[in-house]
Amino acid sequence: MAVALDELLALDLPTASASSTLDGAGVIVLFAASADSAASIVDSSLAESDLADLTRALGQVGFTGEKDAVARLPRVSGDLDTPVVVVGLGKLADGQATTQVLRHAAGTAVRAVKDVARLTFDVAGFDAGLGQALLEGAVLGSYRYTGYKSSASPRSLTEVVWHASDVPADEAEAAAHRAQTVARGVAETRSLVNTSALQLFPESFADAAVAAAKEAGVKATVLDDTELAEKGYGGLTFVGMGSSRGPRLVRLEYAPKSSQGKVAFVGKGITFDTGGISIKPAANMHEMKSDMAGAATVLATVLTAARLELDVTVIGYLALAENMPSATAGRPGDIITMFGGKTVEVLNTDAEGRLVMGDALAAASLDEPDAIVDIATLTSAALVALGKRTAGVMGDDDVADALLDAADAVDEPLWEMPIPEEMRGTLDSTQADLANIGQREGGMLIAAAFLREFVGETEGERIPWAHVDIAGPSFNAGSPYGHVTKEGTGYGVRTLVAYLEGLSA
Repeated sequence: MAVALDELLALDLPTASASSTLDGAGVIVLFAASADSAASIVDSSLAESDLADLTRALGQVGFTGEKDAVARLPRVSGDLDTPVVVVGLGKLADGQATTQVLRHAAGTAVRAVKDVARLTFDVAGFDAGLGQALLEGAVLGSYRYTGYKSSASPRSLTEVVWHASDVPADEAEAAAHRAQTVARGVAETRSLVNTSALQLFPESFADAAVAAAKEAGVKATVLDDTELAEKGYGGLTFVGMGSSRGPRLVRLEYAPKSSQGKVAFVGKGITFDTGGISIKPAANMHEMKSDMAGAATVLATVLTAARLELDVTVIGYLALAENMPSATAGRPGDIITMFGGKTVEVLNTDAEGRLVMGDALAAASLDEPDAIVDIATLTSAALVALGKRTAGVMGDDDVADALLDAADAVDEPLWEMPIPEEMRGTLDSTQADLANIGQREGGMLIAAAFLREFVGETEGERIPWAHVDIAGPSFNAGSPYGHVTKEGTGYGVRTLVAYLEGLSA
């Protein structure tokens, strides 16, 4: 019997909260820096005598505070009979724990401690920003995807608590609320990416997006394959016509009364990418269920903006298609007319993401937003250039700079890349307005040059735009680390939300 999509996307996350006391702590989590080959407890509220006993016990078990090292001490002293877990932070620059270090360490702690209902992080000296990062990391580190398991043990951990005795209660509670809300958006993205393409295809993805939007108070509209063809969405139609499961374009809109501006996000949603007629090699093709991570990120970002009640209008476009080889699939050499009228010679059907994104970018331009940001698992060239954990951003300086600032604030690695003028020339076609691929060298940059062709104008000026290529960090094929779990990572949600918060402020 097939597993229902709503069951596969159901989240099982602990609650994040703040407390002014250690009462009912369950297990106390402390952090320790590595200094002179010894562990140094960071910002604990415990009594000096307890900390002395702790330090002595850590020395006896050889714990020196190295990064990701975990020590569990069932009983430390007569005065402190609550179990204690100590997580190593490694050597700290200037002796200070950063949001990046804490988010990572909190995720490590949650993954290391089993069979505990409540974890209390005793870092009373931290401010609200550090506390929020800590709770975010703990919630995300606890994420697990068990939708397809025939039997999954129930989760033990139900609550992660920040002991925030030095922060005003309203600030601490606000930090916990934002951590929970943002972590939920990241987890939703992870679950969409982790879902098998057998269950997650354009129509079911669109249905899930509409249901989630309704719950969050977000307006949602969907164009199906017939409507897309009738309205001239040649990119989506071409990419999707090789599959028996037709393409969809989902438009989401969150529009608060006190809006401080309007931003459009466009996400690539190839629910499975075989490459089409230009078929991919078989090795690791199963990972192509993740080729819709951009659309998942956009959906989660719009939902999170609504849940946080940000004062900015957010429009999201999910460009959804399944790229399959069949008797009805498009061929290399076909020429298509995109939404808005531009023609494209398709030289490679495995460069399909830019085709669906081109349609969606042209559609988003009609909303006349203040800026457009698109996000996509677009090119393997991004992996070659930037590795598996860093995304690339290209486009207009004002938008790219704001995204870089947002990414830096939430510790998501993002690197600016250029779109050299000569790259556009490699997309010239003798038959059409442009081709969908250019020279092999600089593939990430050429893909961005292609997308820029479909960004529209307002009052004679091109709408400010940036493109984010998340081919590397959106999917973790290796082992978990810190707050990042295996497979879908949810990369990008935190950056886009922080970007919106900057506009809202």
